[in-house]
This record gives sequence, structure tokens and C-alpha cells, in this order.
Amino acid sequence: MEQWAEIRRLRNSEGVPIKEISRRLGVARNTVRSALSSAEPPKYQRAPKGSLVDPFEPEIRKLLAEYPTMPATVIAERIEWPHSMTVLKDRVRAIRPEYRGVDPADRIEHKPGDTTQCDLWFPKTPIPLGSGQHAQLPVLVMTLAFSRFVSATMIPSRTAGDILAGMWLLLGQLGAVTHRLWWDRESAIATSAGKPTVDAAAFAGTLSSKLVIAPPRDPEFKGMVERHNGSLGSSFMAGRQFTGPADFNDQLTEWLAKANTRTVRVLGARPVDALVEDRARMLVLPPIAPTTGIRATTRLARDYYVRVDSVDYSVDPRVIGRLVEIVAGLQTVTVTCAGVVVAEHRRSWARRGTVTCPQHVEQAKQLRVDYWKRHHQQPPMSSFADPVVRSLSDYDDLYDVDFTGHAGTGSEVSA
Repeated sequence: MEQWAEIRRLRNSEGVPIKEISRRLGVARNTVRSALSSAEPPKYQRAPKGSLVDPFEPEIRKLLAEYPTMPATVIAERIEWPHSMTVLKDRVRAIRPEYRGVDPADRIEHKPGDTTQCDLWFPKTPIPLGSGQHAQLPVLVMTLAFSRFVSATMIPSRTAGDILAGMWLLLGQLGAVTHRLWWDRESAIATSAGKPTVDAAAFAGTLSSKLVIAPPRDPEFKGMVERHNGSLGSSFMAGRQFTGPADFNDQLTEWLAKANTRTVRVLGARPVDALVEDRARMLVLPPIAPTTGIRATTRLARDYYVRVDSVDYSVDPRVIGRLVEIVAGLQTVTVTCAGVVVAEHRRSWARRGTVTCPQHVEQAKQLRVDYWKRHHQQPPMSSFADPVVRSLSDYDDLYDVDFTGHAGTGSEVSA
């Protein structure tokens, strides 16, 4: 390298003849001429050495031409590969794109206020739900594509009502909504054909936002929120313990407040600062809240309980037999009858349970007593500890049998 540079300096800068350069440096004249004719410094290149795969390459290419996705292990079986798999995998990896083709991912530039990427993340750590139950509950994660601002909350289930209620909660915290909401093909949000479900479409329509569903088999469609999911799993969850969903959301909110103040390299700014420009271009939230939560209409049965997500909730027994409307939000379950609230409970996130209001039990007890009094009978006892004592004439009346004149009429038996 140094000799090549010195030859060129002597010749081009000082005009020294080739013969004199040869004498000064002690090299052949042809060496001097070669250095002057070469625009790049000389470098040593080892002659390429053959590979063990070379004799097998024509057969490998033949298989890949017909089956571009054939695994290297299967190729090894077909060609009866006798050597290490590493060298074969390296060669297959190098030539496979010639037959499979290349699927480049375009870089998308997101404008302020345009896009929110949404996804469900499932923490691996089960969360205590009470009554000795633990479950892996979904976490709704929403990332603003322009500012990279992340918001998230744990929800009771992945039903449409709970997902939309979680979205409305997070949007309410932001105070605005982007022009587009990106989702993958989550069953509660999109059909198998890639069309928004009725509930999701109604929600987006109320917000005047467009619901965009990911194409099939396109994991990079919402890669931004997917990366944030990975960050939550590796950074937020590390070394944490939770007493329940409320504690989880409290800790998550505190962690996100710090995470959104860290500088993002691609932005050269903090998400909390970029959020100002993002929010300025977003849509204003509608004055009337969209329809969210789990909703149902049913006729209240005699046991005066309604079921929401496998949990039973008591209702005012005075509306037994009437139609009641159930609305289950993230935190409360409300039951109304003809517009009047007949039950309101804190929602249980546990699976299979019963939530009872003591007042409903007392009302049911009194209604039961009043009913039997109207029929001139003694109400049945709810406990098997004390037997119910009835007159035999009660059974005669019940079965429409006349035993007049028989001995024992009017005596009492223990039922």
C-alpha cells in the first residue's frame, strides 16, 4: 500500500522518471508501471475455493424451481446430503430468493392526526381475579403512528363490547381520535372476509373515523404497535407483581407516562412532545358516546339473576317476568327496566361467580311472603334444616281429592 502511494507521488507530483523510481525504491520497472496504471491500491485476494455444495447445486436449484419454499432439511433428504447442515442452509438461503422472489416492505410516512394502530396484547403473567382465580387477560394497546404515543389498558375480555369500551376509554384520555383506526383481523373487529363487524363499524361511524382492516397474512401492517407490545412484555412486565386488574392498570399507566417521555430515535423527539402536533390534526370526539360494552335484553326469570360473561348478577325481583336491558361496561353492570335502573353492580372480572345485592334478597323474601299470604298458604322454607309442616287438607286441595270421612283428615305431616 505504502509503496503504491510513493510510486504515484514520485511520478505525478515530482515527475521522477520510471527508471529512477525503480532504482530508488528497488522494484522492477514493470511494478512501477502497474502501480501507475492502477487507480486503486493493490490488495491480496485469495483464489476462491470450492464448496462442498457445488456438486449438489444443480439438483438444489431444480428442487427450488418447482418448490420455492421447500425447507433446507427436506432438500437435504432429497439430495442425500452427507455433510453438515450449516453449509447447505447457507447456500439454500443465498439462492432461494432467485426462485421465491423478494417481498419488499415499503416505508410509510404517517401524517399528523392520521393513523392509530390498535392491537390486543396478552401478558404471560396470570392476573389475580379474586376467589382464588387467575387469568391471562387481554390488554388493549393503541399507538399513534405519527407521534409514537402509546396508551393501553387491561380489559375483561376480547368481546366486541369490551374492546370498544376500552377504545372509548383511551380515546377519552387523549381527547381526540385519528382519521383512521388500523386493526388486524381480530374476530370481534373484523369478519373472516376482512370487513368490519357491525359493532365496530357503528363505533367508527359515530367517531367519523375510518376503520382499516389489515390484509391477510401481513404481520408488518401494524408493526409499530407490535413492537410496543414486545416492549411491554420485556420492559414493563419484568419483575412486577399485581394484586388484580386495577393494580395492573395503575402500574401500566404510571409506566407509560415515563415511556412516552423518552426520546424516539426515528422522531428525534419525545412522543409526549410530538403529541401536540398529532392531536392538533385529529378529529374532535362526538358529544354523544358511541355504543360500547356488552349489551343484552332478556326477560327476568324467577331467580331474579342475569348473566354477563359467565357471572350472575342479582336484579330487583319486583320486575320478574318483565324485559330488562343489560349494559356491562369495564367497571359496572347496569340493568334497567322501562328506563328505570333496577340493578347496578361493580363488574366482576372473575369467571363463573355470583354477585348479589342484599337488598334484592330481602325484597325477594318479602315478595315471597306476600305471594303465599294472598293464596292463604304458608310460604315454603328456603332451608332444609327446618321441615315445613302442612295440613293433609292442603294436599287434598292441591290434587283435588276428597277423603272426607277417612281417619286422620286434618292431621299434620312433615313435608
